[in-house]
Amino acid sequence: MLPTLTATSWILLMVVAALCGIAKTTLPGAATIAVALSTAVLPAKESTGAILLMLMTGDLLAVWSYRRDADFRMLRRLVPAVLAGVGAGALFLHLASNDSTRRLIGVILLILVGVTLLQRRSASRNGPDDGSETAPPTPASNRLARLVYGSLAGFTTMVANAGGPVTSMYFLACRYPVKAFLGTTAWFFFLVNLVKLPFSVSAGLVNATTLSLTVMAAPVVIVSALTGRRLAERMDQRVFEPIIVALTIVSAIPLLR
Repeated sequence: MLPTLTATSWILLMVVAALCGIAKTTLPGAATIAVALSTAVLPAKESTGAILLMLMTGDLLAVWSYRRDADFRMLRRLVPAVLAGVGAGALFLHLASNDSTRRLIGVILLILVGVTLLQRRSASRNGPDDGSETAPPTPASNRLARLVYGSLAGFTTMVANAGGPVTSMYFLACRYPVKAFLGTTAWFFFLVNLVKLPFSVSAGLVNATTLSLTVMAAPVVIVSALTGRRLAERMDQRVFEPIIVALTIVSAIPLLR
């Protein structure tokens, strides 16, 4: 059954759906903004489940759009850390309050932004890249970096559907070009969300209400994802990277309240 929502709430819900689509094909940080808006419209349980299903709808378009652009070797290397993070997140949900969870994720995101900016500044001081457009630099082959970022991505996506900014900071540190960045991100979250789905069903987050909401919002998710795909084709790397950092900061601030 659909919940009783005001006209304003339905408008906000469609904005959430649009952000979910854009997050999948253009700007991953938009998903966390969608999470924040969704909690203002729906109860926590329905919000988490509906956001997950909307994001999975966008995942299908994203993995098809970027099926030739993902770094699958990187994805395979991240799997153990991400699975550990998802498991830790599932356990944390049973132990911590919603407020403490949100604040923890907000702090994590801001720390990661700071680390990424410091890494970029250090790299620019040490000289230009080698000119390769497909080979990421050191963080991609660093086991500790994969462990930290992968586990944090699994943890934050499990507890609040907020893993996008974490992976954004990691892939920015890896210096992926736009399409490789979006392709690797798309496949990463397609696989992670598949792993999360059984946990979410067993926790009652995915139910008849969230399915109904997703069916209503799906056309908006699809249209915005297709629009975002066309925008990404025209986006310059020098514009893309600052937008990703800015969206990560913006998405972290509401979580600190």
